[in-house]
Amino acid sequence: MDIKDLLSATLILFSIIDILGNIPVFISLREKGLKIEAEKATIASGVLMILFLFVGEGILALFGVDVNSFAIAGAIVIFLMGLEMILGRHIFKDDNEIESASVFPIAFPLLAGTGTMTTILSLRSEYNYVEIILAILINLVIIYLVIRSSSKLNKILGKQGTNILRKVFGIVLLAIAIKLFKTNIGF
Repeated sequence: MDIKDLLSATLILFSIIDILGNIPVFISLREKGLKIEAEKATIASGVLMILFLFVGEGILALFGVDVNSFAIAGAIVIFLMGLEMILGRHIFKDDNEIESASVFPIAFPLLAGTGTMTTILSLRSEYNYVEIILAILINLVIIYLVIRSSSKLNKILGKQGTNILRKVFGIVLLAIAIKLFKTNIGF
């Protein structure tokens, strides 16, 4: 194991996961009355990432789906979430039975989404499995800490600061979705 490779893989995943950029999403979901459990979201996203590292391509192939199509589907979901944040309208159906957003949409598609999963598949060509797993674990610690502290940040920012941040990062989500879509469309 090479420390430089570990650091590189960790930073690549950190930039794709964009945990800091997702803080307004966490705040927005909490304002909708949904519970976000840091432990559950961290474990769920970690399981998805590590599982996808080993069996991702096989699962997609089983359904006849290529990685690009998977990424485009995730881009559409992220795009719609960005629209919700900017417009202040609910696109996704509010289901009264759902009280927690820890698994959907936090663990998937935000944290362990298509961008993260396709990146994990591509990391396999440059890094060994130990380095990738350690990079995932380091990012999971960061994910946990950020989710745990997002409520405190909400109190510090206040309602107006949170609204501004939500709209700015809604545009960022739209841009990420468009980039994912453009990268994977195949034109």
